[in-house]
Formats: sequence, C-alpha cells, structure tokens
Amino acid sequence: MKHILFVCTGNTCRSPMAEGLLRKAAAERGVDLEVRSAGVAATEGSMISRHAKAVLQDHDIHDSITSSSLTSEHVEWADLILTLTGSHKQHVLHFFPNAADRIYTLKEYTEDDVQVLEDLKERDRLYAELEIKLSLGQEIEAAERQRMIEIHQRIPSFDISDPFGGSKEDYDVTAAEIRLAIERLLDKL
Repeated sequence: MKHILFVCTGNTCRSPMAEGLLRKAAAERGVDLEVRSAGVAATEGSMISRHAKAVLQDHDIHDSITSSSLTSEHVEWADLILTLTGSHKQHVLHFFPNAADRIYTLKEYTEDDVQVLEDLKERDRLYAELEIKLSLGQEIEAAERQRMIEIHQRIPSFDISDPFGGSKEDYDVTAAEIRLAIERLLDKL
C-alpha cells in the first residue's frame, strides 16, 4: 500500500479536498492507497472550510477531515509527498531535506511533457549546483543565472489555485484542477 501525503498552507482548503478526492477516486479504481494531508502553517484540529466541505459533499465524499500541522511523523509515513504549490514544496524541502526524493508539487509529479520534465531535471541540477557555490562563498556566473532564468520561463506553473476566502465557485474551480491532476496521478500509479 502506497502512502500519499498532500501538503498546503492551513490544511483547510486544497489539501483536504485533494485528500478526499484521491481517496474516493483510488477506491473507485481499486488502487490501494492511504491518503493524508497536512499544512505548513495549520492549526491542529481546525475544521476544513465550509466551501471545501461542500465541494467534497458535492462529490459524495463525507470524510471527517480536520487540519493537521506538518510533522516529521507525516514525512516519515509518506511514500510520496505532494504539495499544492511550489512554495509549499520549498518549505517542506527546507525542513525535511532527507525526503527530497519524495517531494513534488501535485502538478509537477503528474506532468508528462518530455521537454518540461527535462527542464525540471536541469533546473533542479542547476539549483543544487548554485546552492553549493553559494554555501562555499563562490560567485555565481552571469551565464549560470541566465540559464536558470531561461529554464524558469519555460516551465509552466505547477501551483493549484488558492480558493481561500473565495466563493463556492472558486472552490469548485480549484477542485476541478485537483481532480484533473488526481486522474493523471492515478494513471501514473
């Protein structure tokens, strides 16, 4: 059984919707998964937002999901950590660098465009090289900076839109974005 952890900010909107939607879709497809979610700035035990709950109910999902702060136990439990934005990914990488090979944004993990995947590999390699240079006090050359900029401009956004504070319709749009990525995720698994 694969353990998948979704991570967002407060664990009241996007990641609980992703958790519920994946759990249901995996069961419908007969894929054996355990799914949890957490937030990088969550208040432990808070209820999910009323619109997130309504979206899940619209999909016939009646799970009781409350917010949970991201902990090392979550990270150790997870075989795959899927964040909802790049900034969430960076946060998790910063605090849990040993899990780097298991941390992706949801959209990044489900990406199948070969050129984008090659750009991602090159970006990650360059980023690691530049971080090492910075930590050693070495200067980063203009060509290296320029190459990083070029790659960043080609890579699409892997962020799931944030409906926080928005209308039910905003949550529906975000849920549709998540559902599409989840279908691709299940195809990949």
